[in-house]
Amino acid sequence: MSGRYLLGFDVGSSSVKASLVDSDSGVCVASAFYPEKEAPIIAVKSGWAEQDPQMWWDNAKLSLKKVMADSSVKGEDIKAIGISYQMHGLVCVDKNQNVLRPSIIWCDSRAVPYGEKAFENIGPKECLGHLLNSPGNFTASKLAWVKENEPQLFEKIYKIMLPGDYIAMKLSGTINTTISGLSEGMLWDFKNKKVAKFLLDYFGFDESLIADIVPTFSIQSEVSEAAANELGLKAGTPISYRAGDQPNNALSLNVFNPGEIASTAGTSGVVYGVLGEANYDIKSRVNTFAHVNYQKDMERLGVLLCINGTGILNAWMRRNVAPEGISYSDMNDMMASVPVGSDGITIIPFGNGAERVLENKEIGCSIHGVNFNKHGKAHLMRAAQEGIVFSFCYGMEVMQQMGMDIHKIHAGKANMFLSELFRNTLAGVSGATIELYETDGSVGAAKGAGMGCGIYKDHDEAFATLKKLAVIEPDEKRRAEYLQAYSLWKETLLQQINH
Repeated sequence: MSGRYLLGFDVGSSSVKASLVDSDSGVCVASAFYPEKEAPIIAVKSGWAEQDPQMWWDNAKLSLKKVMADSSVKGEDIKAIGISYQMHGLVCVDKNQNVLRPSIIWCDSRAVPYGEKAFENIGPKECLGHLLNSPGNFTASKLAWVKENEPQLFEKIYKIMLPGDYIAMKLSGTINTTISGLSEGMLWDFKNKKVAKFLLDYFGFDESLIADIVPTFSIQSEVSEAAANELGLKAGTPISYRAGDQPNNALSLNVFNPGEIASTAGTSGVVYGVLGEANYDIKSRVNTFAHVNYQKDMERLGVLLCINGTGILNAWMRRNVAPEGISYSDMNDMMASVPVGSDGITIIPFGNGAERVLENKEIGCSIHGVNFNKHGKAHLMRAAQEGIVFSFCYGMEVMQQMGMDIHKIHAGKANMFLSELFRNTLAGVSGATIELYETDGSVGAAKGAGMGCGIYKDHDEAFATLKKLAVIEPDEKRRAEYLQAYSLWKETLLQQINH
């Protein structure tokens, strides 16, 4: 096979996926991920979560080897490389680019007290006005933990990186990062458009720890001779795009403009919307980062809402409520017989830990309004899916309060979005049109690389071949029913919060 191909890596906490995209047709010619079972997460203590960055590199190499073999594409035919990665991780290296300790990854909670103390001492106005978030449990706070608990190791740190920066370093021998990456670590000052020096000073970090900043779409570095020999690539191949997994998922769904939303609904659910001006939620119920197309003179912010209790509730219903051995598809058929609002049953879906959208309260999952004489399994299953949708809409109201006009939701046709009931309810309550696409994070990263190296002139050209599978318009005739059910749900939620 010869031609122009783009390589995308998606560095997750469970696996690393590689995809090769034919830049002319936009078609993915091969994909592979390693390991096939979930990658291990090291938890030395409760609440800790670490991974060895070398494992990501080894899995990236194995994935690449498989896609090269499956596609018969030669190294010299790969014209650019893009990287998507798990957000908020901390990688520390010394002057020789050796990793000094395992990466403290996104789901590690040890840094929470450091972020909370910084928020209190610096002041909410300063933090929210400049960082658009509380320092929270993000990368800067993780580094504060290292400084206090591993001082000798901290002294050896030459640069800190995010997981995607590490993979780029292994490919090129060059250390750099992006504004989008710095913003997810709470290291970017949106007001002064520069590295957040006030936070570095507060934690006692030298600014030299921050890597050089390169644009998200640009020739950020090139594949080194050493990496080319190790991977079967061509030395000098540009690495021309890098983004965290949520901004990259939005890019993969061609979400770039204010008011557009990218959503996923797996075990947990994410609503990621683009805002055209700097703003924040005063209660930090959502997070705000620089989107992939943010520039100092053009505000493009990604507002991230995460709901922990999403598909996990639907799966619980299947295991514990649905008839034995039933498929999700059959469950959806059963629910269709129940009217909007589940005949008065309301389910609050927050049974998977503390929820940020509820100001980090842990209120659990609860079922309300059951009548033993009229309700059955189908009512409970429908109320669960409606409860999940309503939790999305509750978070989207926070986004609207920040100035986001939500009119279109882009989603991959996967997980909860496979359910017609889920999709219709979300369109019905939000009033937004839902567009479903066939897409994937590593394919998005490959196309981002095509934009960064100039193969594509803009995102419209890069995603012209994005396959739209379905469009769901809000059912205006039933809008009142959906809104009434949502209103009852919200009333129930507020009772639980104030209980």
